[in-house]
Amino acid sequence: MLRELASAIYFTTHNARIPMTHVEEKARTYGITATVKNVRGNCPIYKPGDKMVFEDFYLPPRQSAPLCVHALSAMTTLLSPFLQGVDADKLGIGSSPNMGYLQCPDPGPPHTPGGTVTFQLKRTRLKPRLSKRD
Repeated sequence: MLRELASAIYFTTHNARIPMTHVEEKARTYGITATVKNVRGNCPIYKPGDKMVFEDFYLPPRQSAPLCVHALSAMTTLLSPFLQGVDADKLGIGSSPNMGYLQCPDPGPPHTPGGTVTFQLKRTRLKPRLSKRD
């Protein structure tokens, strides 16, 4: 488990011109839909049911709710390995391989005027692509 996670993190932090590897092949076959499950407090951006769609390390235009920097910062370290094939249960964010949960770091009232948003991350297999333009 740790070796697979380390490989996934290593790939995300190095030049993408590395020859195709097993980890890179997996990364190109998964997508993640992050759905807002609940909001505690007042989030000015998200409401339950809003979705962000991640495919192959990007958000396809016009398929996602606005992207909050605070929410993205909470997801980034675990989103990359999850996209690359490391299972949610192995990452410690869920109890099954393809479903996990994360939340933004805003504590909400009484500490801030915002709110804490919980996201359900659902991973699905995508059709393999030969290049970004396929």
